[in-house]
Amino acid sequence: MKYAFFTGATGGLGVLCVSALSKTGNWTIFAAGNNESVLKQLEKLPNIIPIKVDITKQESVDNAYEVVQTYTSTLDAIINFAGLTYFTSLIEGESINAVERLLDVNVVGMARINRTFFEMIYKGKGRIINCSSESGWMTPQPFAGPYILSKYAVEAYNDSLRRELLYLGIPVIKIQPGSYETNITQQVNHFFDKAVSETTYYKELLLKMKPMMTMELNQKNDPRHLVNTVIKALESKNPKMKYRVGTGKLLAMLELLPEWGVDAVYKRFFR
Repeated sequence: MKYAFFTGATGGLGVLCVSALSKTGNWTIFAAGNNESVLKQLEKLPNIIPIKVDITKQESVDNAYEVVQTYTSTLDAIINFAGLTYFTSLIEGESINAVERLLDVNVVGMARINRTFFEMIYKGKGRIINCSSESGWMTPQPFAGPYILSKYAVEAYNDSLRRELLYLGIPVIKIQPGSYETNITQQVNHFFDKAVSETTYYKELLLKMKPMMTMELNQKNDPRHLVNTVIKALESKNPKMKYRVGTGKLLAMLELLPEWGVDAVYKRFFR
């Protein structure tokens, strides 16, 4: 039996991944999250050990480490799926708080988990899987700055870590998913409506942008493709450095344009 530590296990996609791994019978999963009711549900699954963890607090992560140590001295994988999103202008509202919070969870939390559990990964000759986003490699969109900058930071963190750990024989893999129907999607809609109600400069512009954003969020990618990608990254003898799955078609089309062309599109259609 192999052991994996999985953060973000109580989120929508996290639950699906943990449930699928439970069914394989190959893994014991330490399912880390902060939603106690979901953790109780996961506890009913075979080979799942739920642990309540706040990845923004070192003490909480250290406590999780102690729990894991009571079961095993090595890990075969860390899967970092914990993450938050936000939709706001970078010059209005709660933008600074949003930047701080998303960096704390999406980036520093990931780094904290990997640093704390690294010795167990090293002893187990395991691997690290970091969940980024299509927003981490695509041309940034307006009004999603806090989320996008956090995912750009994840990309840089992941690649730097990979180039460190290649000397130690530890694979570091990133997954770059597109949009899926999850609680995060609902949060984006909530934050969008909040931004519209509070903005001083952009109300008319945001209302014009809403149909495009809704179309992008409503792609309804099949989450099974993401789950299968995670399992592939986890179990492949020769995993890829990165896996892209569910990439948004509309945003992907913008990638064909030069930077000034993307600016021109936004200015023309939403001015």
